[in-house]
Amino acid sequence: MVRAQRLHIDNVVLQHPHVLPAHFNDGVAHNLGAGVDAHNDLFGRGQPLHGGGGEEAGNGHLSQSYAPEGPRRPPGGGNAWVTLAKIGITLLTLGLLYHSVFAAPDTAAAWRQLVAATLSGAGRGPVLAALALVPLNWGLEAWKWQRLARHLEPRHSYGRSLRAVLVGLTLGFATPNRVGDYAARILELHARRRLDAVGAVFLGRYAQLVATVLAGGAGLLYFIWNFYLAGYPAAQVGVALAFGLGGALALLPLYRSRLLLALLVLVKPLRRFRRYLAIMPTYPAGALHAVLGLSGLRYAVFCAQFLLLLHAYGTRAALGPGLAAVAGTFLFKSLVPSLNALADVGVRELSATHLFGLLGQPALPVLSASLSLWVINIALPSALGLLWLPGLRVLREAKNQR
Repeated sequence: MVRAQRLHIDNVVLQHPHVLPAHFNDGVAHNLGAGVDAHNDLFGRGQPLHGGGGEEAGNGHLSQSYAPEGPRRPPGGGNAWVTLAKIGITLLTLGLLYHSVFAAPDTAAAWRQLVAATLSGAGRGPVLAALALVPLNWGLEAWKWQRLARHLEPRHSYGRSLRAVLVGLTLGFATPNRVGDYAARILELHARRRLDAVGAVFLGRYAQLVATVLAGGAGLLYFIWNFYLAGYPAAQVGVALAFGLGGALALLPLYRSRLLLALLVLVKPLRRFRRYLAIMPTYPAGALHAVLGLSGLRYAVFCAQFLLLLHAYGTRAALGPGLAAVAGTFLFKSLVPSLNALADVGVRELSATHLFGLLGQPALPVLSASLSLWVINIALPSALGLLWLPGLRVLREAKNQR
């Protein structure tokens, strides 16, 4: 019986450029075209193309659709490339970490303040508490991804989800548009479910965005009412209604994803993204409630860390207005596109210093707290993800095919 030949990665990239991973920015999707073609496994065994790929059809004849045959590589060549790729990613990530944490003047100053606050008596408790919340933060993200991935693979374990999240942090730190953060989750699944994983990743990111939009909208509403529309009650009511409508519209694609798919069909340039998100309507309401709840818990952890670091550095804003400023900061950061993990820093710092400045707080402690939040939640876990990189499923599959 004729068997389909292995479909090599170079042929896939040339013939299917649209399957390369896309960029989501902390919950907001800037490009939905991501994933792996449904009939081709880039990293595992060759899969048949349309028409059966060499298996016998129902009429007893052999299918005539075959995967293109590429040149055979010498034994062990693929493993050498995988090893070089791991070394390259490791060195690049370490270089970026050194540049961002120790060499860059602003983050280096925040790092020194973080260490000094930890060692001193005044800020030691809040800083250590913020550090202790880092495992909870990414543990909740891994739990959320496990809930989403189990819909695709019922036996998907929490350990695999945690590995995908931490490796995604590392790869996202070292890749343009943070592509690696999402590719790691997709490639950790079995090859036959990687196309559906694109929709699962988008669903998780969108749920996090919904939590950010709802809380951030309330935070911005506080500042608009008290600093920009004070004395204009009619305008305040109008703005409140607009924010409420915006929150309802943000929830609509999460619980009525069929409307989102219908919209993609109506808009011709977006039609090609529909197949990547077709898995979304199959998630039951209970799973969506759980994912949104975990997103809310993770958002609360972020807010708590930020408030603890602000307290450690001497910011003394009242709890309510401080929460409003933190929520507004996260909303601005989520809605503005970024090129990589380093580019996220400036957006958050600019919005944080402005909002806390309205509350009469000095800029330097706010800036230091915001930079420290990035260091402990992104830079340090990215270094930890290097230890998990060899366990990524795609690398294990490549090793087993030697």
